[in-house]
Amino acid sequence: MNLARQVKFNPPQTDIDKHRTEAEKEYIERPLADHAPGQLCLGPRHRPLPSTGHAKRTACSVTRKSDLTSEGKPRVVVLLSGGMDSCVCAALAARDGDAAAVHISYGQRTEARERKSFLAICERLGIHDRLIVRNEALRAIGGSALTDSNIAVPEWHAIGQDIPVTYVPFRNAHFLAVAVSWAEVLGGGKVYIGAVEQDSSGYPDCRPAYYEAFNRVVRAGTREGRIEIVTPLIAMRKAEIVRLGLELGAPFDLTWSCYGGQDQACGVCDSCVLRLRAFRAAGTKDPIPYAERQIVEC
Repeated sequence: MNLARQVKFNPPQTDIDKHRTEAEKEYIERPLADHAPGQLCLGPRHRPLPSTGHAKRTACSVTRKSDLTSEGKPRVVVLLSGGMDSCVCAALAARDGDAAAVHISYGQRTEARERKSFLAICERLGIHDRLIVRNEALRAIGGSALTDSNIAVPEWHAIGQDIPVTYVPFRNAHFLAVAVSWAEVLGGGKVYIGAVEQDSSGYPDCRPAYYEAFNRVVRAGTREGRIEIVTPLIAMRKAEIVRLGLELGAPFDLTWSCYGGQDQACGVCDSCVLRLRAFRAAGTKDPIPYAERQIVEC
């Protein structure tokens, strides 16, 4: 597993960026496929250069051992993919806690576009502590249209009993393992994830029972056993999530949900159609551009 940490504290980033060469900037943004296995890529706090391995440091540190920060808010970690649900979840985490955001790049089709949304959402929400993790295992394992170019991303279909080909096998376990590990280092008490069971694609790792079981694992397998995974959106309809996001000021204009597009969302994959239906049911317009706007009645 390759790691890429980007920790930002107080924008603008001039004190950090002025020390970066063009080669270093390119190294940070390099696609997953261009990183050799085992490379460690850290952010501005503590980052080895690709050529020398020498680490540059600043006075900033992400490690905080207390439950409450100087602002009196509890330290929390939020998983932020860059999509609609995770954006609303991040807005909740930032409202209720001192949030640190983690993003997983796993070789998915829209990896670069999702990472761009992650960074933009963090800026808008004022989340300065960020961890970007490169996980090559899920792409190597395959078995999903999101990670295997030989499996086509299907257009929308009505939700049934079958698990769709866009399901990435046991993906959320990988994500949660990283987030819980970071929460333990930071002294965080909660890990937020924007999993949704209602009117979603039917992924098995978005069910309440899954998170109940995972919390038992966390209690048994962490140092103090007190970190809790919270799923504030799991029982909500997509339209309710949109309304909540509007109340919170979640930056929907910066989000990316599409499984297949890069410049514009396709508008016809499961994720796009569920999102478009949610905005329409909430009585508002989705602010991002689409190649097509296919709203399916059901």
